[in-house]
Amino acid sequence: MPLKRICSIIPVWIIILIVLLLTGCHKTTDTKEAPESGLFTKTIVVDGATRRYACYIPKELGDSPHPLIFELHGGGVYIEDMTGESGHKTPYKLWMNIADDEKFIVIYPEGLNGSYGKPTWHDCRGNATVYSNANDVHFISTLIDEISSSYNIDSNRIYVSGISNGGLMALRLAVELSDRIAAVAAIAAAMPDSSECIAPLNPVSVLFMNGTADNHLPYNGGMLSNPPAPEHGSVYSTEESVRIWTIFDQTVTTPIVYDFPDLDTDDSSTVSRYTYSNGINNTEVILYKVIGGGHSAPSNQEQYSRLFELYFGKQNHDIEMTEEVWKFFRNKKL
Repeated sequence: MPLKRICSIIPVWIIILIVLLLTGCHKTTDTKEAPESGLFTKTIVVDGATRRYACYIPKELGDSPHPLIFELHGGGVYIEDMTGESGHKTPYKLWMNIADDEKFIVIYPEGLNGSYGKPTWHDCRGNATVYSNANDVHFISTLIDEISSSYNIDSNRIYVSGISNGGLMALRLAVELSDRIAAVAAIAAAMPDSSECIAPLNPVSVLFMNGTADNHLPYNGGMLSNPPAPEHGSVYSTEESVRIWTIFDQTVTTPIVYDFPDLDTDDSSTVSRYTYSNGINNTEVILYKVIGGGHSAPSNQEQYSRLFELYFGKQNHDIEMTEEVWKFFRNKKL
């Protein structure tokens, strides 16, 4: 039948619809849209409170399942300080560079205000009163669901890193969210010696990276803050914190020790790594002992000012925290 004859019988809009269907130019509802890349600040309501978080999506993310990394700030720190948007030096923004190369998603969540009016995390310190009363385990779990609903997340490769109060919160997630978290990294943090949390449920790989000259979270344990303040609670020593996890994960008891080259002889510190491997379900526990290091994440690319070091102690410049933590994370699975 001639085309002119067909067009005279069938309405034009039906012909257009048929062409679109035949050529595949229609949108299906069972696939996720391609994510927009870049750094975005978003909000989500959890337990009646509006919570903020920053989300970084690398370019050319691809369709395969992606790891998901959470980076938790220290007490009194905002997410803009973590991502570099505030203009301050921050080793934590370097996660985004690694994400571009390795194709994973980075989330910088923000805690609710504590007693001093700035963001905090409700970690396991049972004898501390400075943090908020938020259910932050539920917040992080909800964020995992939220991100997974929009992006193709590998549910077996979800990781949490945190500094100070954020490191203590990462340890709480290792205890109470071990069915979703494959590994955690606690920077300038240790296990609370008066815990309000339950005992760990499932084996989890744990990394500690602590300075022996930390004047806010003492390497040998005790009361936190500078000067020490009862409202900040107390922790076990770093060595005891490591021992707690090696016993629970049933790793080897004698570690493999590696001393990093002293690349910056002016930073008054060196780094030694202690690896306890062969735990249950291939878990391992690692300690980065920053000898002479203070209350900060080691970094060569993002070096803190002398003023910062006067209050928080020396920052090590021999290793890059994010690179070392990613080496630890990348092969860990639930």
